[in-house]
Amino acid sequence: MKTKRYRLLIIIFFSVIGFCKATEEPNSKTAVFESASTVEKVKNQFNQLPKNDIWWTKNGQDMAWNFTNLHRLFPTVNVYRNGPVRELKKELSHEIASYKINTPKGQMSFYDYLHSDESTAMGVVISHQGKIIFETYPRMKEYEKAIYWSVAKILPATLIRIYEERGLIDVTHPIEDYISDLNGTSFAGISIRNILDMATGLNCSDDYQSKESCYYLYSMTIGDGYRTESALDNPYDFVRETIIERETEAGTKYSYSGLNTFVLAWLVEEITNMPFQDAVSKEIWYHIGAEADASFLAPRNGIAVMHGGFMAKMRDLIRFGMLFTPSYGLVSDKKIISDAHIDLILNGGNPKLLQNLNIPGFEESDIKHNIYQWDQVYDNDDFFKGGWAGQGLLINPTRDIVAVFTGYKRNEAHHALEVRKILREVLNSIFDKKDQQTSN
Repeated sequence: MKTKRYRLLIIIFFSVIGFCKATEEPNSKTAVFESASTVEKVKNQFNQLPKNDIWWTKNGQDMAWNFTNLHRLFPTVNVYRNGPVRELKKELSHEIASYKINTPKGQMSFYDYLHSDESTAMGVVISHQGKIIFETYPRMKEYEKAIYWSVAKILPATLIRIYEERGLIDVTHPIEDYISDLNGTSFAGISIRNILDMATGLNCSDDYQSKESCYYLYSMTIGDGYRTESALDNPYDFVRETIIERETEAGTKYSYSGLNTFVLAWLVEEITNMPFQDAVSKEIWYHIGAEADASFLAPRNGIAVMHGGFMAKMRDLIRFGMLFTPSYGLVSDKKIISDAHIDLILNGGNPKLLQNLNIPGFEESDIKHNIYQWDQVYDNDDFFKGGWAGQGLLINPTRDIVAVFTGYKRNEAHHALEVRKILREVLNSIFDKKDQQTSN
């Protein structure tokens, strides 16, 4: 009887080990390089690009390929790394990989869901206490640098907070105090804080449906929209010359716009006297032991698409996220993100901005506020920034967790936001239990 029991335990043990190894992606030190494309594939993808619309209107597999190959399709500008790579140890969690979630096709493990047709996730990486506890690349290679879209928005906001703490910026001041070109423009009189919090009151929210909308006209000037002959030459001219209708008083209502992010990046350039991407290099990427340079899409005039064009290896975005956690010392010799910065994110938001949107069910949700370009800050200290087609960065400094995911849209009706919800369900369920066990 004992012999049978021991055999059963051995079988279970090696089954668990085998599952964990099955979910582990190749280590960068031991993996053999495999190309993500063939020559014929590259040729075909160029031929698939729309002739009478912007490139990102192609959904499905074409979009997935484009998202990891933008360096082939368009000019980019570098964000530079420096020094030795700060290696991240791995302690892969069977508990996360095997966590059962409900799907239209029945229950699946989290790992199986990500690799199934129910998901459009391209990659997911999670760290806890500075160690990688989950890493998988269902639809990309680990070395590829997929675009993160609006996750990029937190970079100018992060820099502005850093300069704020150095006394270089007072966010209560109107933006024209620092960018004199904005005197007499639609942005004049709006505080930097209201721009940071997407609360300008201007009628220029993200709208790609109408090519006549304020936002689409801006997108043409930075190379993120299909360009017409009448478009202004660059986004700086757009902000200076365009009269934007005011919807509501600044600071009263959340109104999401990448134009706000561009103005913040412009502010960074004014403060530093360098292109925005170089400021990101100097203040952040140079100091996190990154595996690779990052980049920004820069399709027009070498101007970075600051509101959404960021591309980097997924583990490097984990390293950036770790700056907001107690494990920052594993990637940086200095504390780039202060405790006051983190406290501001967790506790310094204005909940009325989201409440005033009158979204059904919002009052019953666990969202506290948005702040400094972060989309949501939650009651359990999660804070999140999402990207348009299924990308995200989730950080919980209290639990010392960072999670990054990339994805694409299956079709026009698919919004690809399910990974965020499922990821929070998985992590909250597992770590709520661990928190309870620790408190007991």
